[in-house]
Amino acid sequence: MEFRTIVDIPRPGFEIQPCEELLFVGSCFADEIGSRFRDNGFPVTVNPYGVMYNPASILHTIERYEGAPRIVFLTLGTNHVYRLKETGKIVDNCEKRPQSLFQEEQLSVDACVAYLQKAVEVLRQRRPDVHVILTVSPIRYRKYGYHGSQLSKATLLLAVQDIISHFSLFTSHLFYFPSYEILMDELRDYRFYASDMLHPSSQAVDYIWERLVETCFSAEAKVFLQEWLPLRQALAHKPFHPDAPEYQAFMDKTMLKLSELRKKYSTFAL
Repeated sequence: MEFRTIVDIPRPGFEIQPCEELLFVGSCFADEIGSRFRDNGFPVTVNPYGVMYNPASILHTIERYEGAPRIVFLTLGTNHVYRLKETGKIVDNCEKRPQSLFQEEQLSVDACVAYLQKAVEVLRQRRPDVHVILTVSPIRYRKYGYHGSQLSKATLLLAVQDIISHFSLFTSHLFYFPSYEILMDELRDYRFYASDMLHPSSQAVDYIWERLVETCFSAEAKVFLQEWLPLRQALAHKPFHPDAPEYQAFMDKTMLKLSELRKKYSTFAL
């Protein structure tokens, strides 16, 4: 008997390879997932110009960032944007300036699609074989009100569906990973939230990471994770007697295995 609903995730038309370079741009959930890659030795760049919550600001980062990895994650947080009244331009960070200087707006589905399409176009111009993973952050925004937060997420979900469904030129290069649905439908219990009851707990993010590995990683990348895990655990171990000969011998053996892993995976980033 099943006591929860499992989100069905189709496999994408590409696979993430061992220790390959990735770029993460978007909400603070991008930081969470990017850190899992970093902790596992992947060379990642996460929000090089700061956290970007909306599609317009995500585009701004893509336009500024000159790197061109094969795998790019775009994590959408909200459709709310802020325009500087003086210039009329959408800003990525209010930099603690008075709220009176800005006008808050909500991007329509079509506007979100346009910004995301432009971001994908820029990425494809730099690297034609790029694969973009789109995901909607499961973090709720209390300041919009819970109904307003849901409407914002709905706008983003519709925009993602639109760009994947209707822009056939990019379809083979776009993939939607359902982070939002996993937390809402599989992990729909407050024990999977942090103390603020808004952000997913570390356990929840770990579970989303596991579903991502299961769906998007190549067989070789999964083997790498299996090889790295015991070394990671060994390096994280805090001994009671670090000067003991037995522990020193254990660490010598661990460092030798780590050196062998680095030789096998030349892009391993730890």
